[in-house]
Amino acid sequence: MQTILAAIESAAKMTALMAWQILWALCLGFLLSAIIEACVSKEHISKLLPDSSAKTIVIASALGAASSSCSYAATALARTLFRKGADFIAAIAFQFASTNLVIEISVLLAALLGWRFMAAEFLGAPIMIFLVVIFLRATLKPRLIAAALAQAQKNLPGRMEGHAAMDMSLHTGTFWQKLTSSKGYTATTHYYWMDWYSLWPDIFGGLLISGCLAAWVPQHFWQGFFLSGHPIAARLWGPFIGPLVAIFSFVCSVGNVPMAAVLWNGGISFGGVIAFLFADLIILPILNIYRKYYGLKVAALLFAAFYAAMSLSALAIEAIFSALHLIPTDRHVTIMQESIRWNYTSILNVFFLIISAVLLIRFLKTGGPAMLKVMDEIPDPDATPSCCH
Repeated sequence: MQTILAAIESAAKMTALMAWQILWALCLGFLLSAIIEACVSKEHISKLLPDSSAKTIVIASALGAASSSCSYAATALARTLFRKGADFIAAIAFQFASTNLVIEISVLLAALLGWRFMAAEFLGAPIMIFLVVIFLRATLKPRLIAAALAQAQKNLPGRMEGHAAMDMSLHTGTFWQKLTSSKGYTATTHYYWMDWYSLWPDIFGGLLISGCLAAWVPQHFWQGFFLSGHPIAARLWGPFIGPLVAIFSFVCSVGNVPMAAVLWNGGISFGGVIAFLFADLIILPILNIYRKYYGLKVAALLFAAFYAAMSLSALAIEAIFSALHLIPTDRHVTIMQESIRWNYTSILNVFFLIISAVLLIRFLKTGGPAMLKVMDEIPDPDATPSCCH
């Protein structure tokens, strides 16, 4: 019994220390993301995505990056765009960009794993989107897209549909005018706390799983599982196995980053880490949402296309970074301190906690809690997305 309690205590301690290590990076990432979302409108996005041409895919990717979302909200928003007339493949490209080309993940990757992983994620995402588009063009025939639209029009519940329908951004003025206005400040606070509210289960789940793995799984298991003793085989195995680990982790978005650090320390290849990070859109709960949104056959095609694109793009990034000698050699990434100490991490955490408290006061005074209550509701398909300012 004492052994079990000691193991639980060790996992809980590692989870808490990891949370303290990344807190400031999460706050900074969410704040930057909230500013962009408050100043870049989602209005009429579907009209900008009429087909799957190269130009439209670039526009979809740029708009997706600007409308940073958790994986569930991004999936719901893609369906909304599709139902409102956007091309299906362009809507999927938008979905991928809104979960992979996002500021909060970049900040967290840089803080926890270093700038090379951040660069790999940022450079690999467009390759992945390109491959997804190619695969879907080859496999999705008009009758399947028509069937997917008919299923989407049923408006079956998934998760975060209310979140996806909200548009609290300002539509007039320059970026600076929007940011410094009273409504811009309010919208920023709402987006900031909406992101925390929607993502905290994944963040907590990712930290908890990472803490348990770090505390309970011996290093030699990871080294054998990831074929660390066979460099060539490991490079091929990593991008294949990375998405599979993600699928069964049930964790998505920024919650994957701490676990990616544990996997890197355990011996997974550089490409394997990137493939794992890419795979937040094929975890089991989201695969079930695809089935509800678009039907079983289309969901199966999406899974196959996504998995192939994630693995192949990660392989490409591994090859590119290897050729440029940019793959890190340090397998001992510091994902937590031995104890909480007064250092730069603690100073940054206190600073961003104060900022978060200031944003929270504004959020509470401007109808924020009421907004959170409708995040999981199915919105009226004919209603204009809006929220209080």
